[in-house]
Formats: sequence, structure tokens, C-alpha cells
Amino acid sequence: MKLRIGSRGSQLALWQANHIAALLRGAGHEVEIEIIKTTGDRLQEVTFAQVGVLTGSKGIFTKEIEEALVEGRVDLAVHSLKDLPTELPEPFVLAATPPRADARDVFVSVRYKSLADLPAGARVGTSSQRRRAQLKSLRPDVEAVEFRGNVDTRLRKLAEGQVDAILLAAAGLDRLEKTEWVRERLEPKDFCPSAGQGSLGIETRKGDAATIAAIAFLDDAATRFAVTAERTALGALGGGCQVPVGIHCRVRPMEEWERASGSRDYDEIFGVVAAPETGAAVRIFHRSPQGETDPVTLGRLAAQMLLDAGAGPLLAAAADGEFE
Repeated sequence: MKLRIGSRGSQLALWQANHIAALLRGAGHEVEIEIIKTTGDRLQEVTFAQVGVLTGSKGIFTKEIEEALVEGRVDLAVHSLKDLPTELPEPFVLAATPPRADARDVFVSVRYKSLADLPAGARVGTSSQRRRAQLKSLRPDVEAVEFRGNVDTRLRKLAEGQVDAILLAAAGLDRLEKTEWVRERLEPKDFCPSAGQGSLGIETRKGDAATIAAIAFLDDAATRFAVTAERTALGALGGGCQVPVGIHCRVRPMEEWERASGSRDYDEIFGVVAAPETGAAVRIFHRSPQGETDPVTLGRLAAQMLLDAGAGPLLAAAADGEFE
């Protein structure tokens, strides 16, 4: 079967598209990649939060690719799942979620070995409201600096000394084989990733049964469970990719002493809602024996736990644009 993949043109996006293309070719399909420039790519001098306000769209990295899907110019789109809105427009479906890479955020610096090692007044580059908010919560004595551009651009700016450190997704550096830059991988209990981070999302037209069937082998059940819980929680909180909300779900293997007693592995979910300007944060954690709770129920539970813990005012402030 001939399949056409729509992708952004960044180095990381093309790595992702070529990775999926190689898997599809290995399954006997003929594959082409079409590069599509998105709104988020064009407005490089504007913060992510401002792009959403200017365009009135949450899908700043997906809109033009979805238009190509509707027009039939491409058959599937390969996204970083964290960029994909939690509710897809009616013609589309999330057809596959391949095995997830490391979902954590990483601390990257030339001079400093960890986030805790940064001196007071240090400058940290990030374009994410979620990262800015958690940075403010953990290190209120350092300054977050707006930092856009692809991975290579951000690493170059760091090497030039424009900032003392940057915060990035581990998966991007791992996939581009740039792990020598990583100084610290930040644990979800301290620095919660965004919903879907580290996972790819393959989007198709809902009625395209042939394409959906052709890519079905790419779907990973464990990844699908985790990202469904995360995206359900984010959707319940009214969040998009630029609201300061972190949600992360994973399986935690039981300890040896637990295994001996016949216990099961755990489904764990972490959540945080934080304010970029003040660092005020609400965090939750929940775990249950694996298989006891379906992912949608788990995601709704995490969202409700955050609201019960006082996240409502922080979410309202984000919705009112107070964090832009």
C-alpha cells in the first residue's frame, strides 16, 4: 500500500516521520513524506502562548497538517503527541501510539550539573508555560527566559552563553542522539511532564479504514493506556499544550518483596498545576494495582484530585490570560 506522511520540517519532526516511515516500509508499504509548514513554525518570534491568542487555535502545530489530511494530500500525520489537542476535530482519529520514549524533562547546561546546582539569578531558557511554572515553584531565585527554536537552535544559544541552562524533553535529545548535553533527567514527582510527552501520535482520517488497518501494528497498548489517561486528565481540566499543567502516567513494577506476596505492578499518575509568575503549585499522585482502573477513569480521577486540592483558581488565571 502507498502511504503519504505529513510532517513538520524540523529536524526532530523529520526524524519522527522517517522513523515511522521505516517501520511501515519494513511491513511492505511504499511511503512518501510531505513537509508541511505550520502556524507554530511560521511565528517563531512570538511566544507559544501568544500564538494561541493570535490564531484562536490550540493546534498551532497541527492545523495545516490536518488540512492536508482533509484534502487527501497525505494519508497520515506523525505528531509529537503533546502537540496534538486532546479533542481531535470530527474527521480525524488518533490511530496509533507507538512505544513511548523517555517522557521526562531534562536539565541541559554547559557549566552546571543539575537544577539544584544553579546559582541564584541564573537564567534558564524555556518556551513552555508548564516548565516555567514548575521552575518558579522549585527555584524561585532563578529567571525563566523565553526561548524558542528547534533543538539545534536552542543548544547553540546555550553554548553561546545566552542563558545558563535550558529545559527540554528527554525524548527529543535521545532521538537526535544528543544525550551528551543532558546533565539531569527530572523525575515526574518533582518536575511533571506534559500529557503525551515522549510519545508519537499518528493521526488519520476517521473513515480511512485501509490506512488505519495498515498502521494498526504500530500501536503500543502500554503507551495507549498511559497517554489516554494523561490526555483525559488534561481535557477534563480544560488544558491545551500551553496551559501550565503537567500529567504523567506510567507503570511502576512492584518491588521484589511485593512480588513474593502476589501483588501486581502499579499504574501511577502524577499531576501538577502551577502558576508561571508566582510558582504557586498544586500536585497530586495516585497509584492503583495494574488493570484495576481503565485509563479514562484514571485520568478523570487525577483531574478531580487536582481540582479538590485547589487547582481551580490557577486554571482560571491561565484561562484569563494572566500567565501570558
